[in-house]
Amino acid sequence: MNNRVLLAALAGGVAFFLLGWLVWGILLMDMMRDMNPQLEGVEKNPPDMLLIFLSSLVSGLFTALLFSRWAGINTFMGGLIAGAWVFGLISLSFDLMFLATTNVVSPGGAVLDVVANVAVGALVGGVVGWALGYKRAG
Repeated sequence: MNNRVLLAALAGGVAFFLLGWLVWGILLMDMMRDMNPQLEGVEKNPPDMLLIFLSSLVSGLFTALLFSRWAGINTFMGGLIAGAWVFGLISLSFDLMFLATTNVVSPGGAVLDVVANVAVGALVGGVVGWALGYKRAG
């Protein structure tokens, strides 16, 4: 693993953390709670921000490794498209499994979660793709 991949992973992790805070922590928080009232008593309040940040870094590393080693993605647009697909499909898979096996998520909450993951995954994928292809002047 080279420095470019590590820097792209860090950039992706920070982007995941900040976008996750904006999307799920601010924009969709009340709507997700209204759609999933069964979360009462299940979610931590306050959440463990260190663990959320570590999770974001792992997602950034996953994205950087996937793009650099197997997909050859090194542009913002390539990362945007791939990030939307990858994180949309991962989210759809998990949300379908949660719908099938638990009462933690409602169908509407699952759809909203997939749409949010497509948007966040696309932007993070774009950041990682850009970071992998970044060329310093000079």
